Amino acid sequence: MSDAAPQPASGRDGQHDFDFNIGVWHTHIRRVLDPFAGSSKSMELNGTVTVRKVWDGRAQLEEIEADGPNGHWEGLTLFLYNPQSHQWSQSFIDSKMGVLNTPTIGSFKDGRGELFSQDTFHDKSILVRGVWSNIKPGSHRYEESYSNDGGATWAAAFIADLTRETQSTALDVSDAGANKAAKTSTAAEDGQHDFDFDFGTWKTHSSRLLHPLTGSTTWVDMDGATVVKKVWDGRANLAEYKADGPAGHIELLSLRWFNPSTREWNLEFATPTVGTLGIPGVSEFKNGRGDFYDYELINGRSVLVRFSIWKITPDTAQSEQAFSDDGGKTWEVNWINKYERETEK
Repeated sequence: MSDAAPQPASGRDGQHDFDFNIGVWHTHIRRVLDPFAGSSKSMELNGTVTVRKVWDGRAQLEEIEADGPNGHWEGLTLFLYNPQSHQWSQSFIDSKMGVLNTPTIGSFKDGRGELFSQDTFHDKSILVRGVWSNIKPGSHRYEESYSNDGGATWAAAFIADLTRETQSTALDVSDAGANKAAKTSTAAEDGQHDFDFDFGTWKTHSSRLLHPLTGSTTWVDMDGATVVKKVWDGRANLAEYKADGPAGHIELLSLRWFNPSTREWNLEFATPTVGTLGIPGVSEFKNGRGDFYDYELINGRSVLVRFSIWKITPDTAQSEQAFSDDGGKTWEVNWINKYERETEK
């Protein structure tokens, strides 16, 4: 594996390539049951897709609702732009499985977007290609195809034709889905509301250890704000963090989503310069506290990471990040955030 930094696909800035996707759309979906079987047997669904900009336009959030022969189906997609590689990543979560798929990554050329990833189908490794095409002001197409021969041939697996809803039926996409009434579900009561305390705007004071796991004791302070919004009927939320201090300006986007099968929350972060989500931390809340764990590469070393968050009072909360390089025997806290809820003016 090469450690060289990825080179831009072109010199153009593609941050606005997905602007056509903003809005509320009627979608007709055809899902091919076995793309490699040579059969045209498929399942058709009809529904609504709502897409809005988030994170000052560096990302988009897509919510899908559709109905078909097997009942109601929903999905959530986060699109992130990488300004260094001029590429987009597309990460998808199915409401029934609650697992984030491997993101497809790619770029647009001549009005056509092609994003690629690797996955498994029937326990075999395949390539996945997502193509955005036929882009017009009132319609476009998304097609996902699979390849089991290294990209020599592709078999269509998912085809969605989208038509823009008229203004009279369209939602206000700036807040679409953020304030929907939660749907009644017994599963929703088993942990789905554990993050509800975090909704709102918070004045945030942060302290960072500049050089974790080096014996350093140099901390820097930052001040800023964290905004947490409910999305996907409360099964997920987005947290946007901005802060400034002696070490400079920092911005983060965090996607948190609930897995109804495991009754656990997943949490991932993105930075403006990377344009993809990281490795998810996973946790269930116990006594009002969530401790999310994952392994990450920190300065070239595999390190156990813990992100913890809890409510102190209705108007104060705290979160911490800690690293362990001995498998969790000892922990070094390196980032502390103290939150104070901003009252409405």
